[in-house]
This record gives sequence, structure tokens and C-alpha cells, in this order.
Amino acid sequence: MEKTKVSIVKLVDYQSESTLAALKRSLNLLGGLEKFIKTGSRVFVKINHLSPPSPPEKAIVTHPFFTGEVLRLLKEFNLKITVGDDIQSDAKKDGFLISGYRQVCNELGIRLVNLKKNGFRAVECKGEVLKKVYISPPVLEADFIINLPKLKTHSFTAFTGAVKNMFGIIPLGLRLDYHRQYIKNELFSQMLVDIFSCAPPHLTLMDGVIAMEGEGPSAGNLVNAGLILASQDAVAVDAVASKVIGFNPLDIYTTLFAHERGLGVGKMENIEIMGENIHDVELRNFKKSALAVGLLRRKIPSLLYAYIQSQLTFIPEVVSSRCNACMECINICPCNAAKLVQDSSWIDEGLCIHCMCCHEVCRFRAIKLKQSFMGKVTRAVISLYEKIMSLGR
Repeated sequence: MEKTKVSIVKLVDYQSESTLAALKRSLNLLGGLEKFIKTGSRVFVKINHLSPPSPPEKAIVTHPFFTGEVLRLLKEFNLKITVGDDIQSDAKKDGFLISGYRQVCNELGIRLVNLKKNGFRAVECKGEVLKKVYISPPVLEADFIINLPKLKTHSFTAFTGAVKNMFGIIPLGLRLDYHRQYIKNELFSQMLVDIFSCAPPHLTLMDGVIAMEGEGPSAGNLVNAGLILASQDAVAVDAVASKVIGFNPLDIYTTLFAHERGLGVGKMENIEIMGENIHDVELRNFKKSALAVGLLRRKIPSLLYAYIQSQLTFIPEVVSSRCNACMECINICPCNAAKLVQDSSWIDEGLCIHCMCCHEVCRFRAIKLKQSFMGKVTRAVISLYEKIMSLGR
């Protein structure tokens, strides 16, 4: 059985003159861009552009310089290229201008779209939880989909990468509704894989130059990982990326479920690493989200696992001294738990479903994640157990 290829190439920073060379090398290790793209085709480039918009130096979005160099390579094939994501933006505040994407795409003459402005089309989905999905027409009409995720942790799903990046091809309203419906990580991740299955990308290039650790995808700490990961298998990219930052790849539900459904390869033994040796680029002190501690679901009885999960649940809490009442958390909350009280946001714990949407969108780090005393004790015990187990490996 032939192994799936994933290339790993080092890149120190975005401004380096070697960016284009690094991208070319990552693709040449896989057989060259011509292996994935046909001249004259329609190509949709899915970036990771969280709402509300943020400048590229915060490492919340796929860096526009990284994307720009990918676009330069694509232009050599005389393609009809569309770059996009579904973002919060209006006439007064162009989200793509804040992130730098408007400038890059204008310079290169590339079409840049906010997916919500094109509407969405119903598509049959033979998923585990979804039977119908509404997907943006530029995605459906593309001959080739190129996925440009960002290497980050996530305070709900533990890791966000290539599979989860495709969540942005459906409407914001549905994304919020799915947060409300699928409040357990397992079900939420099954839903993400359902969407991914409806529009699997043909090529994935992960921006791992400046990654995010801790409480990502927007409130974590920046880490110079200095890497580009590439493959025609998005699931394999996630597997390798999560391995680099210290996870067992199959402990990430999106990777596990996509692998089990045959949508990609999630097992490291079935992946051939091209370029750098993975052991040489592993980030051994990379901080995971607190949620990620103790992913032991297949190692303990289900009742005990359910109890542990209940204790590990985080509750978002507003730090009023940092809150500027921008209303973003209130606008995005799927269950109306976030409210404005005396010029500051406030989270109603009784209504909160722990989807972490408010934490994800807050650019001012005004929402912290708190936990019960028993939750802290449980986390400490699990962390100690994992350290002991790792010593025995």
C-alpha cells in the first residue's frame, strides 16, 4: 500500500525572500503544482480568516503574505482564481482590509469574496449528523479547492487545521446554530467532518510559520514554528501538524473521524514525510489548550469519561477591565448567554452551552476560561498520569 505524502519545509518568517522558494520546494517534494492543478481551471482558495477581522501579526488568520506567494505560483497556470471566507464585514469596516487580504489580492488582480455575499446553495450530505449542507457557490463551482489553514490550537476542539478550516464555507448563522446543537466535542467534530466531506480540498498548504499555542484560535500565544506543511490529503496534514505540536493525531476527533470514514489518512505509519525529519521539527514545549489535557476517551470506561468531561468543562467569564463593549461576543453567541451590562459584557452561566464562540472572537483577551475546583484537581491528576505514561514509552 502506497503511503500518503506530506511535505515539511522550514521557513523562518513571512518577509524572508525564501518564502516563494520554500513553497516551491514543499510542492516539488509532492510532485509539483502541475500534479494538482490543470491550466485554465477555476480554483477556490479557502483561507482561515476568523471574525471579527484582525491584523496579520496576531497570527489569527492565514498570513496574507503566505497566501500572496501561493497565489503567485497559481497565476503561472492561467487560472480563474477566487480567494474567500465567510467573515463579518460591512461597508464601514472592510474585514479583508484589516487583515491585509484586500491589499494582496488587489495587487495580484485576484478576486476576493466574502462568501456571504454570494449566497449559499443546498447540497445533499451523507454525513453522520448532517443530511443537507448549505455551501458557497464559488466553492461548489470550482474545479479545484486549495486549502490554506493556520496551525493553531483550539479551546473547544483542541486543534484546528485543514479539516476544520472548511467550516467557513457554510453560513455564519448555520455555524452558530451547529454550535448550539452539537455541544459535545465528538458530535461537533463529526459535523465538521460532514462539511469537509462535501467539499474536500485537492491541495492543502498549512501556514505553520507563526503558529498559536494555548487557548487558540484567537487568544493563544504566538510561537515561531517556522514550518510549511503540504499534501493533497488534508487529513494527513492535520495528523502531521498535530504530531509536530505534541498530540497523538488520532486523539483529535476531526482527524480520527475523517480517517475512519476514508476521507484521508490519520495514522502516522501510513504517511510518508518528505523534506524535514519530523523529529527534528517537533515542538516539545508547545502548550496545548487546557481542554486538550487528558484525551483518554478510549482508555477509560465511558461513565468515568463522562464524569471527567463534565468536570473539565470551562465556563467563559468576562474580564470587565479589558472589555470595551464592542458587542462581538454578544453578536456571535448562539444561545444569547452573552449580554451587555453596564458598559461591559457578561456571560449568563445558566444559558451558556460552552461552545467558546465568545472566547474565539474576542480580540482583547477580555474573556477568560474558568473551571471548578474539582475540574482543576481532575486536570492535575490526568496531567500527572500522562507524564507517568509518557515516561514508560
